[in-house]
Amino acid sequence: MALRGVSLKAKGKSSKGSNGSEDRSLSESVKEWSTWAMRKAKIITHYGFITLVIIIDMNSEPKPQLSQLLSPI
Repeated sequence: MALRGVSLKAKGKSSKGSNGSEDRSLSESVKEWSTWAMRKAKIITHYGFITLVIIIDMNSEPKPQLSQLLSPI
């Protein structure tokens, strides 16, 4: 999987001790990627759980009607 927008080069003026800025940009990239992945996982889990509950309820005995599954009461 290729990461887009990931730059391992130090920004600004380069000096002999620029390894710290390379590590920082890599850590920022990992942090941004993990935040993006967690947001997507949260959305997928939310809608997947709702769908799973409806499917399980429709396959249970006695078989409810769809309107009974979707109504709050």
